[in-house]
Amino acid sequence: MLELWIPVGLVALVIIIGIMIYNGIVSRMNAVARAWADVVVQERQKNNIIPDLEKIAEQYGQYERSIMTQVTELRSSLQQLNADNMDLQTLSDTRTKTTNLLNGLYAVAENYPDLKASQLYNNLMSEIAEQQENIGAAIRIFNQNVEDFNNGIEVFPNSLVNGWFNKKRKLSTFSDSQAESAFEYKPDIH
Repeated sequence: MLELWIPVGLVALVIIIGIMIYNGIVSRMNAVARAWADVVVQERQKNNIIPDLEKIAEQYGQYERSIMTQVTELRSSLQQLNADNMDLQTLSDTRTKTTNLLNGLYAVAENYPDLKASQLYNNLMSEIAEQQENIGAAIRIFNQNVEDFNNGIEVFPNSLVNGWFNKKRKLSTFSDSQAESAFEYKPDIH
């Protein structure tokens, strides 16, 4: 009788391990999806700032029309971000538009010193800086979750369970080509 229980126990153990691996892959994929949604939420927080940007652009609009155009482009880009679709290119475009807008605001402030003294401007620049830090943190968390997920589907025996049941593909982390261009060194990963 014992001889029968040993193979049954081994089969049950393999099934339990397979279920645990399968559930681990699903959990890591859900963590990636949640982290992506957090990135989108942080980017969309900029929508709370846009009315203040519009006020500044209107006040100094007769001098700097490009700020209003950049605000409109940023708003459009923010609306294209979707929590259900991990679109790293749209996120990259949004971050580039934010950087361009900030550079424009700094240029306007340099040209019009009375703007620098404005409490609205100072509060706005502080808020934008904080939003950018939050977005950077959300992206780091997203990239960590992507790395955990990719490891979870590529290591053995997880790769077998994934290949048989989950069939999930490796995900890409977010990278900023503008920031990467500042480095001469590029790791040879592949």
